Formats: sequence, C-alpha cells, structure tokens
Amino acid sequence: MARARLDKNPREISVMFDRVADRYDVLNDVLSMGQDRRWRRAVAASIGARAGERVLDLAAGTGTVSRILAEDGADCVACDFSLGMLQAGAGRDRRPAGIADASGRGAVRFVAGDALALPMRDGAFDAVTISFGLRNVADPAAALAEMRRVTRPGGRLLVCEFSHFADHRIDALYQRYLAAALPAIARRLSPDPDAYAYLAESISAWPDKKELAGLISGAGWSRVRWRTLSFGVVALHWAVNGDGAR
Repeated sequence: MARARLDKNPREISVMFDRVADRYDVLNDVLSMGQDRRWRRAVAASIGARAGERVLDLAAGTGTVSRILAEDGADCVACDFSLGMLQAGAGRDRRPAGIADASGRGAVRFVAGDALALPMRDGAFDAVTISFGLRNVADPAAALAEMRRVTRPGGRLLVCEFSHFADHRIDALYQRYLAAALPAIARRLSPDPDAYAYLAESISAWPDKKELAGLISGAGWSRVRWRTLSFGVVALHWAVNGDGAR
C-alpha cells in the first residue's frame, strides 16, 4: 500500500487496520513497552468525562479508550472507519452494545464512520477525543472542523498523538529507531509488518506540538493547550468549542 503520503487513501488505510485488528492491541502494548496503557488513562483523565455525558471516541479502534471513559459513567460512541477494528472491539464486550449497567458504568456503542463526514447531528456530544488517529486522516484540518460540528458549544476536544522531541538531534535518532525497530518487531508478531513501516513514516511526517495547536485553532477550536507524555513521545492537546465554560 501507499505509505505516509499527504494524500492518504482512506480505503487503503482502512484495509490496513482491518488486517491487523485481531492483534492490534497486543502489538501496541509490546511496541510501546506498556506505555500505551498509561497514555489511554491520561486521555480519559484529561477529557474529564462525567456520568451522563456523551463522548465521541473517534478512530476508536477496538474501543480501549471508550471503555475507560465508560467506567467513569460517560456514554461513549466508539467510531472508526475500520470495520475489522470495530468487530474486534464489539466482540470483547460482554454486555449488549450500547447498554449501561446498574453499577453506574456508561454504555459503549460501536459505530462505523468517516472522520471527514461523521454520521452524527450537530452538537451531539459533550466531548470528542481522538487517539493516534488524526495522523491517518487525509485532511486533518477538515476532520477537526467536523469534530467541532458534532460537539456542543462549550464542549471539549482532546487529541492524543505521537509528537517530536524538542531537541532535533534526539528526534532524528528517535525517528531512525522507529524506522528500524517497528517493522523488525512487527515482522515477528504481526500479520502485516508493512503497517508498522507506515506507522514509523507517518510519525516522522506528523507536525510538532505547536504546529498541531495551530491546526486545531485554525479549525475553530478555542483555548488550545498541550502537554507531553513519555519525554515528548506523545502529546495531548485540549481545546474548547467556543468560549463557554464546561
């Protein structure tokens, strides 16, 4: 498939994720040395979803972040354009899809959707989050505007993405490590090692924290700020839809 081009083909990216869906979470855990679990918890803590709130988890994959948000009582829509990912995630739920339980845990509903044309009404959600998915969208600016459309005034955005080290020399070493290590490990563990060559290339081509903040602001979001995790490997960006309070 075409790798980390600016004109990413949605169908090719979707098919790539379909092929790795069954082992995707295991591979992420191995390749991140367990840090992905910390990152997911940081996303949930940062979005601060409360009981009864509606949260859109975009590029949700198998719903790992959605389930954490649901533990806090939020009702989550786990949306992805990879049917393989959604099927793998829905197959792990013991409850009927979209059903809350008596313990106060919110519901998780799996929905197929394109980040550039979301199948949701305007202002439907109190918050929207996207983890390691904005990088795979053909037009990230348009996707950010579409996320704003489905978020109520005063609602929140949380973007979790790979980032770059501030020191360019360290960042260059890190990019070379990714280019060599990710495909090598994936060749042993994944049915599609090329997907992890794409992963390394897409991280290298992705903007840094300040550029991404500008992209978010340019899509109409307000009060954009960020913090880094794991020494700068990952960045969390927050924003608000308009100037209203939570």
